[in-house]
Amino acid sequence: MEFAVETVALLMAVAFVAGTIDAMAGGGGLLSIPALMAAGVPPVAALATNKLQSMIGTASACYTFWRNGHVDLARFAWPVAATFVGAFIGATTVQFISSAFLGALVPVLLIAMGLYFLLAPAMSGVDRHARVGPVGLALITFAIGFYDGFFGPGTGSFFTLALVALAGLGLVRAIGNAKLLNLTTNVAGLIAMGVGGHVLWTLGLMMAAANVAGNQLGARLAIRFGGRGVRPVLVLMSAALAIKLLSDPANPIWTLF
Repeated sequence: MEFAVETVALLMAVAFVAGTIDAMAGGGGLLSIPALMAAGVPPVAALATNKLQSMIGTASACYTFWRNGHVDLARFAWPVAATFVGAFIGATTVQFISSAFLGALVPVLLIAMGLYFLLAPAMSGVDRHARVGPVGLALITFAIGFYDGFFGPGTGSFFTLALVALAGLGLVRAIGNAKLLNLTTNVAGLIAMGVGGHVLWTLGLMMAAANVAGNQLGARLAIRFGGRGVRPVLVLMSAALAIKLLSDPANPIWTLF
């Protein structure tokens, strides 16, 4: 596909904003995926191309968190493996099955997540007692990985919530390790969709350059301001993502009423 210069510039600007938000709170995909589709990219190709640009941007944010000591590679070895498998299966499945039915569930999950971060006690950077063991955490990350491969919006926020509420991590460390898991889902999804021939490589790489810059900004803001700056963004993004999905008259949730 060929795109006008102004279209590419707009998509790169969206990728920068999405990267900044994604590094801080997750949910950047709900900006970049609709932008790609609005530019005329078919749905599966939009998902695939978003995986490419998001993977590179997330890798840069993950490196920044790791360099600052907020990523635990040893502890998350098994969750990473489970996440990869889940995302690969999900990305393979979505190429054959419509993902529309997930649209009814995701807004509910996003609203619940926003309420959790809004009403829960203040979150410090200190780790707490984990509520699930390694096997339980791996199963949870497998499920979120499948969701990201199959559909995607809000994955980073879901990982962050799981690591705060169930794995006992402080908020900044949860975000850092969520970047590791989100990077894994992007790699797995890109491999599956790349084999299927759905990735627009040139456009994806140009968007990735802007996404890296946004992720670097977002990661530094998250590390600097911690829960004071990140928690409001998580609440606002959860609400914004839910409203975005619910504003679509075709969302399956409206068929329930």
